[in-house]
Amino acid sequence: MNKERVKEIKNIYGSIKNKIEERLEEFEKLWKNGREEDILAELFFCLLTPQSKAKICWNAILAIKNKNLLLDGSKEEIIPMLKGVRFKNKKAEYIVDARKIFTNDGKVKIRSMLEKFKDAYEAREWLVKNVKGMGYKEASHFLRNIGKGKNLAILDRHILKNLYLLGIINEIPSSISGKKYIEIENKMRKFAKKINIPLAHLDLVLWYKETGEIFK
Repeated sequence: MNKERVKEIKNIYGSIKNKIEERLEEFEKLWKNGREEDILAELFFCLLTPQSKAKICWNAILAIKNKNLLLDGSKEEIIPMLKGVRFKNKKAEYIVDARKIFTNDGKVKIRSMLEKFKDAYEAREWLVKNVKGMGYKEASHFLRNIGKGKNLAILDRHILKNLYLLGIINEIPSSISGKKYIEIENKMRKFAKKINIPLAHLDLVLWYKETGEIFK
């Protein structure tokens, strides 16, 4: 473990802890008080993020919302909204497919479908198996963003790079299987406990370190 880098992480955490807590509270409020459509929008956002910048992906979601395409937009209508998003044809398809899974009798029922799982781990496994385009990272990201994934790690390139620099992992993997994802997540969880920073907080600290902001 790189002590200097650990010290840097702790210093950053001390300076932004309040902002992190506010953001995590916002995520929890979405689950408690948000509309079904807003939860669905977070799912779509996370489906767009692989190999694309988060802000560009969120702007695409806002464009979809502004055109009233969130609940019934076709693949052809959604594609032009995904400006700057990589693999937009495939991702528009993922959005349409995911919407079908969580729509019943013409109404979005995503909250009740997710409530049937005993914990975030079970919900994540189901999402990975049933939602096209959703791997462990995207499912973890989605659950965190709706206040249901505090104990899950979002192993994107920013996080993996920092886990490597901190000496938590020996290399940055070029691809991650489900088994490997859980293995790295467990290492990150142990590290978070050791330095006394909650896992969900550590994720946002490392993201902030790389991007200079706390986003989604």
